Parts: sequence; structure tokens; C-alpha cells
Amino acid sequence: ESRWPYLFGVIVVPSLIQVVILPFLPESPRYLLLEKHNRSKAEKAFQTFLGKSDVSHEIEEVLAESRVQRNTKLVSILQLLRTRAVRWQIITVVVTMGCYQLCGLNAV
Repeated sequence: ESRWPYLFGVIVVPSLIQVVILPFLPESPRYLLLEKHNRSKAEKAFQTFLGKSDVSHEIEEVLAESRVQRNTKLVSILQLLRTRAVRWQIITVVVTMGCYQLCGLNAV
């Protein structure tokens, strides 16, 4: 029982390692391109990750995916439940998660 504080203190070691290493890790090309709008840094990051000089196809792919996501219509929960195509899948997932909560499996 006297060693429990040491056990809880061990979690500090991975946290410190992450804090020290994190500034040296490269940023995501997708983040650089879509959030920071910096195409040159995104190209450089893609070149580093993929190991090839021509990454224009990947840049265009990310931009096309971003356009598709912006044009995607969001639906409410009620609209989702009214859609016959997905109603039974949603009911199945809700019942399954409810059973997990009620059977005590999460407590184990």
C-alpha cells in the first residue's frame, strides 16, 4: 500500500517525454494546407512524409476532399431517425450501448 503514490506518479514520465519531443515533430500537411492556408509548408511536409518531390496530386486530393466536406449537408437527429434507410442501424446501436451500460460490463 505504501507504493501506490509511486504507481500514480509513473504517469508523469510519458507526459514529460511527450512534452519534450512534441516541438520536434512535423505538422500535418492537411492542417498546414486547410487550417493555416500555407501551401508551401504543406508541400514540404508531404515531401517529407512521402519521400517524393512531386506531391501536387496529394495536395489536389486534400483540397478536393475539403470541398466535398464543405458541401456536405448536416442532418439533425430527428431527420436521421426519420430516414428509413438508417433507422434500424441506429436502433441496433442504441440498444446495444444501452445493454452495455445496464449489464455492468463497463465497470469491469
